[in-house]
Amino acid sequence: MSMLRTPLTELVGIEHPIVQTGMGWVAGPSLVSATAEAGGLGILASATMTFAELEAAIAKTKAHTNKPFGVNIRADATDAPERIDLLIRERVAVASFALAPKQELIAKLKDAGVVVIPSIGAAKHAVKVASWGADAVIVQGGEGGGHTGPVATTLLLPSVLDAVDIPVVAAGGFFDGRGLAAALAYGAAGVAMGTRFLLTKESTVPDAVKQEYLKRQLQDTVVSLKVDGMPHRVLNTELVDRLEHSGRWRGLTAAVSNAAKFKGMTGMKWSTMVRDGLAMRKAKDLTWSQVIMAANTPMLLRAGLVEGNTQAGVLAAGQVTGIIDDLPTCKELIDRIVAEAVTRIDTIASLTTDPGATPST
Repeated sequence: MSMLRTPLTELVGIEHPIVQTGMGWVAGPSLVSATAEAGGLGILASATMTFAELEAAIAKTKAHTNKPFGVNIRADATDAPERIDLLIRERVAVASFALAPKQELIAKLKDAGVVVIPSIGAAKHAVKVASWGADAVIVQGGEGGGHTGPVATTLLLPSVLDAVDIPVVAAGGFFDGRGLAAALAYGAAGVAMGTRFLLTKESTVPDAVKQEYLKRQLQDTVVSLKVDGMPHRVLNTELVDRLEHSGRWRGLTAAVSNAAKFKGMTGMKWSTMVRDGLAMRKAKDLTWSQVIMAANTPMLLRAGLVEGNTQAGVLAAGQVTGIIDDLPTCKELIDRIVAEAVTRIDTIASLTTDPGATPST
């Protein structure tokens, strides 16, 4: 099949400029290795893993592919330095960050040959991480699922491209070859997709939950502040509707309960969780109520995406949910996207004319 060479494929050593994002509870070894084998960049989500679970996930991914893949790390986690040491030791190709990592962490990773790709939500943040040595950035517009911002990709992407000289990967609203061709036309080096990869055969999300996504319409996602105190795009379920109409204290009480459950599941100490909360408050400039509410996220997402309990869980979802109607393998998906993008690009190229040619009558 045709190939699309971009600064992203050259930087990471992948075949196609397509990234599978590090979705908590979703982006595990099965999905990441399948993405890598199909020629894209798969990213393990480590924020919902203990250190030991991350070690095991990296080993399992490497057992199923020898192609490049990445790991997403919470830069504000208290054990972030240890996780970075693990990535270096295991020769993981890419370190991805949801928050800007400290300059010294970027330098340490780059010195070890690891490609650093933070996710950012504004041009000024891209400028900052680029000045610190980041190799590329992922920029997600408001159409994306999970934590998101208010600016659409069609506006956010060009603003970032104008601000930095490093490769920019576009996210938020992408699901097919038309989107990839459009992103490349803007000047992006590739696209990153979450929801589209969640809805593949190798995704470990329960089949009943996948069917819940497939039956939804474009208007069936909502950006809620009641899930964890920050803008969070999710499917508009009965639970989300109840949260939206609940009082502030109900959300805080649920968050404290969910924090206790997360502590029990991961074996984390309260002191560690408090330190993580302090770091999160400083990094994201949050109020204390938002820090407490953030404890909701891991358990509510786990209930929906792992346990398949849509009555007690939350389902992060991009707006593309209302357009996606199938469950391909990762290879089928990536091959299809690339083939369609090449066709679109060739069609656009055919529209150009020789300046000296005489118009036909």
